[in-house]
Amino acid sequence: MSFSGKILDWYHKNKRTLPWRKSTDPYKIWLSEIILQQTRVAQGTPYYLRFVETFPTVDDLANAEEEQVLKLWQGLGYYSRARNLHAAAKMVVDEYNGKFPDNYKKLLTLKGVGDYTASAISSICFNEPHAVVDGNVYRVLSRYYGIDIPINSTEGIKYFKALAQKVMDPDHIRDYNQGIMEFGAIQCSPKKPLCLHCPLNDSCVALEKGLVHQLPVKLKKTKVSNRYFNYLIPIYKDTNGKKYTRLQQRKGKGIWQNLWEFPLIESKSSLENKDIVLKSNVIFGDLDINDIHIYNDTDIVHKLSHQHLYTKFWIVDVNTDFDHKISVEKLSEFPVPVLIADFIKAFKF
Repeated sequence: MSFSGKILDWYHKNKRTLPWRKSTDPYKIWLSEIILQQTRVAQGTPYYLRFVETFPTVDDLANAEEEQVLKLWQGLGYYSRARNLHAAAKMVVDEYNGKFPDNYKKLLTLKGVGDYTASAISSICFNEPHAVVDGNVYRVLSRYYGIDIPINSTEGIKYFKALAQKVMDPDHIRDYNQGIMEFGAIQCSPKKPLCLHCPLNDSCVALEKGLVHQLPVKLKKTKVSNRYFNYLIPIYKDTNGKKYTRLQQRKGKGIWQNLWEFPLIESKSSLENKDIVLKSNVIFGDLDINDIHIYNDTDIVHKLSHQHLYTKFWIVDVNTDFDHKISVEKLSEFPVPVLIADFIKAFKF
């Protein structure tokens, strides 16, 4: 049996029951693929279900406010995916009259859709013979054929795409593409592959040469930078005992674009109480501050792909009312980074 034949046979016996597999609707397949980029299936599935429930059609998603989309996405990270998702939905409605493009080339015109996503949608929904190449596929192909070309190099990307096209089953492309990704996720997993019971173990080069845990090869990531965030949480209580605070929206092209956060002081190193007291005047001006105290003595380290955020939260008790205040009951309505969401959940306002 051929490589693709074994993959198909394995898939038909072992495939998981996943909600998007019940459909060939390109909107739902696209939604699942965008959500599952850089996200595990177990984590992404509840988000997929919420998105489908909230936005049953691409028109519903296109007509939504960006804040609603970001709020629904909260916790998945890589928020540019959510902004691109929203922008692509608008493109489908405005440029394709609400009907998803039905081929690979047109799918590539959508915001946030690259070769992998276009291949997945076109093959699953329209049976176009385009092989998918994601992290799972890289791992299966590099191990089975014993290839040590770095998968994140220009040469590697071209090589593995060509190889994937060569070994795919074009007549059963829908199941084959889903099958090889599923095979990589379950059978040929990163750390504990099930080599003993693998249908490919009689011809896998990596297994034969003892290279299973050395493949695939990946170039070293960009150096991680450290940033120091100090969030100031102003709290004002009115005569009725109702509490208020303040949020501000992040702008620019950096992390968390258009998400909300508490007033922020970014520094080159960890700050002490005296530093915060001095710098708080810049943020709050003439506001009558009663007390400033730290919430967490030890920095909370929030790890992003190329950045580690060393974060402290400072509670600022104020005696007077202030502009742009938000009642603490409404904090949950704003799309915020998970770092902020965790603080809001833990802190007893």
